[in-house]
Amino acid sequence: MAGTTITAAPTGSLPLDESARRFTAKRRRSLYVGAVVFAALAALPYAIRDVYLQNVLVLTLLYAALSQSWNILGGYCGQISLGHALYFGIGAYATSILFVNYGITPWAGLGLGAVIAALVALAIGWPCFRLGGHYFSIATIVIAEAGLLLVQNWDFVGGAMGVQWPFNPDAWATLQFAQDKVPYVHLALGLFVATWLVTYGVAESRWGYGWRAVKDDPAAAQSLGVEVFRSKMAAAAISAFFTAIGGGLYAAYVSYIDPESVMSFRFSLLFALPAVLGGVGTLWGALVGAVILIPITEISRSYLGGTGSGIDLIFYGALVMIVSLARPEGVLSLFKRTRKARNAEI
Repeated sequence: MAGTTITAAPTGSLPLDESARRFTAKRRRSLYVGAVVFAALAALPYAIRDVYLQNVLVLTLLYAALSQSWNILGGYCGQISLGHALYFGIGAYATSILFVNYGITPWAGLGLGAVIAALVALAIGWPCFRLGGHYFSIATIVIAEAGLLLVQNWDFVGGAMGVQWPFNPDAWATLQFAQDKVPYVHLALGLFVATWLVTYGVAESRWGYGWRAVKDDPAAAQSLGVEVFRSKMAAAAISAFFTAIGGGLYAAYVSYIDPESVMSFRFSLLFALPAVLGGVGTLWGALVGAVILIPITEISRSYLGGTGSGIDLIFYGALVMIVSLARPEGVLSLFKRTRKARNAEI
């Protein structure tokens, strides 16, 4: 009709209902993929009977969970913490002290350590989240090192001598399995599944979008109504909560801890690196990075002298350099189609 103007939709745009349908399908597909991956990982230790390889599998899954915990704060919220060893140590010591000194089941220690770590993260975040950029990262390192020195000189937790777990019959109540590492594989996998599901649930929620906005531009996010400070505090508490649970499981697994074995800066680095290598701010980056990094770490420790010789640190540096130069977004970006390619299919 004359006088009627028809405006064409922009190229590549989709109706809202179609866009929502695709978004829902993508979310559902992520759950299906997750179910398949988790089932395969749960069955894997039954196919691998070599004790050494089972040990590598336990550590890989545990560090994947710990890195996914770090990813909540560092990847989604953009707050690069290099002091997560403090929360790891809190979980390890809470679980160990309750069990060794008072005979309380490690399960209670896992919960108590997680709550304490979350509260400590809130206490640290209150002043430190007012710092920006690298100043925040430096502050987390300093606080974690102060915590390490405190524990080294605190007789109540064993000081520099550490805490030795007693030998008990294999039982889920004590989280001790001397004859079989398969339960530890399932415990580590369970922690990773929990952190993955929390990340999956939060990532596309109001909090998740707020975290991404804070990561990209805090000032702009605040102007749009995002409560920047509360978003950072929530991310820190969740991240510390799961990191402490990982510390408790690690203590049960190795049956002996001391300050250097659970609270050194090396652990903070190990929590961050898998997510950085795999892809920060993604659901699967931490697992992919851990699958690459942790076996290399354990092999270098066993056959090339490990941490004492610095070989594993050389591998860390080489991997970071390669990924930074080839794929700054992480290894997962190799498997993602570009937006241009997706639009071309529409």
